[in-house]
Amino acid sequence: MKRATLLAAIAVYQITAAAPEPLVGTWRLERQEIDGEARNFEPLTLKITQSGERLAFAFSVPVNNVYFVSMSYTLRLDGTDADVKNARDEKIGTIQMRNDGPSQYKLALKGPNRPDSSGKLTVSPDGKSLTSEAESKQAGRTVHSKQFFSRY
Repeated sequence: MKRATLLAAIAVYQITAAAPEPLVGTWRLERQEIDGEARNFEPLTLKITQSGERLAFAFSVPVNNVYFVSMSYTLRLDGTDADVKNARDEKIGTIQMRNDGPSQYKLALKGPNRPDSSGKLTVSPDGKSLTSEAESKQAGRTVHSKQFFSRY
């Protein structure tokens, strides 16, 4: 009897552990706001993949119609530091992220020569859109940015 209970518990764990995070997918930037005002933006694609407990984020921009990764990081959703790297695979800062409820994630980004920022990512209930909000201090004032992505 105990063996059957143990096997059932292992099966439930494996099913839930293998469930992908709502963030996983490919997202395209549709709109951007700074302090509530719409701003022009360059095309941007965010691809998020999952391997076990780790999520890999790759931000890509087009150069001559070919998308190149401009920034990337791989992290766990437990708040530990992860390196943020540029297109040349050089460390440009760190990020921390943790799950903050269903389809919501809090983050903190730090790096030399850039303002520290904190924010959140929210996946819509239907899973079709992702909103990224961040606040940072720039030139002595707080700047609030918001990006809207759609899944494709």
